[in-house]
Amino acid sequence: MNKKIILSLIAFVALVGIIAPVAVFAQDGAPTQCLITKDVTGSGMNCPSSGICPFDSTVYDCGLCCLLNSVYTVTDWIFIFLMALSALMIIIGAFNYVTSAGNPEKTKTGRDFIMYAAIGIAIALFAKAIPAIVKMMIGMNG
Repeated sequence: MNKKIILSLIAFVALVGIIAPVAVFAQDGAPTQCLITKDVTGSGMNCPSSGICPFDSTVYDCGLCCLLNSVYTVTDWIFIFLMALSALMIIIGAFNYVTSAGNPEKTKTGRDFIMYAAIGIAIALFAKAIPAIVKMMIGMNG
């Protein structure tokens, strides 16, 4: 049963990763600007602190600024989703563990839920490191 949960989560994340870009590009025409909602000014590039950044700007590096802003937004959502799911799994695991009444199978199930929650928390924390990895890959300071 636990393998089914993990495989379902992987399938869900993969499906969202495929559908989200398609939904974004389904707009009428190509975008000419993006909205900067995160603070990407410390990235070693010339980015606006917030607001609209037109792609044809001669003042700002809007392409990379918008890319980094998108990476921050996606990883923030991944972090929130995984932390909420991990908290739920810890509650379910603790409930199974406390109500096991010595039943080794139910105790093991509770421990497994808590272990999977810990793995989820580790992955969520890794998601917070992805923007720094992207910055390093595209040659940005910071």
